[in-house]
Amino acid sequence: MFEAAVMARHPSGQPALPQTRRHTWTVPLVPGSVRAARERTERSLVLFGLQGASSLFGAVLLVVSELVTNAVRHAPQSPEAEVTLHVTDHMLVVSVADLDPRPITLADADRASGQGLRTVADLARTFGGDVRIEPASGGRGKAVIVRFILPEGTP
Repeated sequence: MFEAAVMARHPSGQPALPQTRRHTWTVPLVPGSVRAARERTERSLVLFGLQGASSLFGAVLLVVSELVTNAVRHAPQSPEAEVTLHVTDHMLVVSVADLDPRPITLADADRASGQGLRTVADLARTFGGDVRIEPASGGRGKAVIVRFILPEGTP
């Protein structure tokens, strides 16, 4: 899991308590969960200070929608998925993890049915980022991790 904090300075010059900019939640892997995950993502991005009209905001919403849709369609052995949004000073990371033991690879994006994953990779590259697929933190299942480099001036 990602665990980072943003350090701010108190007016006295002393470091303030870290402000965590990380939201994690689970969604059941049923068709209605895609919309719910998208709505939760939108609220999180607003809380993180991203502008709703920005291209990054739209890209992150689409990535979460695609990854949750893939989990609903292709992870039948997983009752739910864990969605994580994490912002650092220069990067926004989206992770969707499920408990289905069947591995996937980025090469799957070359298949006719892999268009969603290809779209995710293209969006990440648009913002200088990338996509990785790793074992889930509990050792069972997998996590698709998408990193976006934040544009200059993003809070």
